[in-house]
Amino acid sequence: MSNKPALPKGMRDFGPATLAKRNYVISCIKKHFKRFGFNELQTPSIEKNATLLGKYGDEGDRLIFRILNSGDFMKNVSAENVAQEDSAGIADQISEKSLRYDLTVPFARFVAQHQHELTFPFKRFQIQPVWRADRPQKGRYREFYQCDADAIGSKSLWYEIECINLYREVFHELNLNGFTIHINHRKLLAGLAELIGQEDKLIPLTVALDKLDKIGKDKVEKEMIDKGITEDSIQKIQPLFDIKGDVNEQLGQLEELFKDVDIAQSGVDDLRFIWEQVSNAYGKNFPLELNVTLARGLDYYTGTILEVKAPEEVNIGSIGGGGRYDDLTGVFGLKDLSGMGISFGLDRIYLCIEALDLFPEGIGQNTDVLFINFNNDSMQIAQRTAMELRRFGIAVDIYPDSVKLKKQFQFADKNNIPYVIVIGEEELQNGEFSVKDMKKGDQRKMNLEELKEFLLNY
Repeated sequence: MSNKPALPKGMRDFGPATLAKRNYVISCIKKHFKRFGFNELQTPSIEKNATLLGKYGDEGDRLIFRILNSGDFMKNVSAENVAQEDSAGIADQISEKSLRYDLTVPFARFVAQHQHELTFPFKRFQIQPVWRADRPQKGRYREFYQCDADAIGSKSLWYEIECINLYREVFHELNLNGFTIHINHRKLLAGLAELIGQEDKLIPLTVALDKLDKIGKDKVEKEMIDKGITEDSIQKIQPLFDIKGDVNEQLGQLEELFKDVDIAQSGVDDLRFIWEQVSNAYGKNFPLELNVTLARGLDYYTGTILEVKAPEEVNIGSIGGGGRYDDLTGVFGLKDLSGMGISFGLDRIYLCIEALDLFPEGIGQNTDVLFINFNNDSMQIAQRTAMELRRFGIAVDIYPDSVKLKKQFQFADKNNIPYVIVIGEEELQNGEFSVKDMKKGDQRKMNLEELKEFLLNY
């Protein structure tokens, strides 16, 4: 008895209709990447563990899909590791490679490896799949595509502003006009750790704060205590939760809160510059919000952090994010090379557009016209005509079997083919084509030139 075929959890097939919609989103993102001066890059699906591990924090490392070594992968495993049930030690001995967790770290590896071939600042975009051993849920999968754009080799804040502009252009073209861009700065978070005397707890502090909108204040505080942050320190954080007003007012309150913390003041200055430039260009109603608890748990961010929230009517969380990293390539031997990058969450963007019914009508319609298989004589004419129409960019299909006309028309209807062409005995004698509009139901006869003109202009 054969097993029923199934996919691993968190993996998906994409049929033609779904793929057409995904490609619509990808083409929009890719178009704007190119308009903003980014060049396309691809890196392998598999990277060495030395490249990936330790770049995403402890939580990220646990979600990396490791690949077993080829052949007898257990031959180098020590008996001591087995006896002690040392899973981490065993994993290092049986696996040297992993599926990539994101596109940014492989990009940093690429830059360090090819530094002498590149001209800096270097701008690249990538649209490729990544893999994470996360718990599958709506909008979160174990295999998914990232759509990344990074500019590396400059510390200029104009790159932050360009990334904000890029988000604006893409989401406006996709008609996702209810989005909001949340912004924060890792120097504010570092200043917060300094303010409360917990500099050595910066990473657990930021990881906990980043979960505020997901698990709530009480659970965030509990996680901080579990990570060794004292209750007195948590009390000192409270003013951060009470900051209110527009962006300018919030920045003023942060300046007062961090008046004696230089690193935090530097972050406030950066945020003020970005806000002034964006509001001068688009007005103060531009959907850019200061979110002082936004952390984005990845360890490599050092400056500005961005996260794009979906329209409120779609409860799906973030649909994009990114930030400034000052020395990501340093771990690969290329020091002090600052970069700014953002990512578009393709799967969640797709779900938003689907939920709001924003996909254009007719998307996924790949075939313009179907030739009905009437008999062999008509098929000879149909094939010659189809090849000529294809040379003009018209998408043409031919039904392969001479079956009942009703079945062939049903095929056209189910595949959303707008026009069907019949070449019967009368059409063969007169050198004509009967063209049926599948939506309207009407039918008329045309010669070849009329047919070309009609299909090119419908």
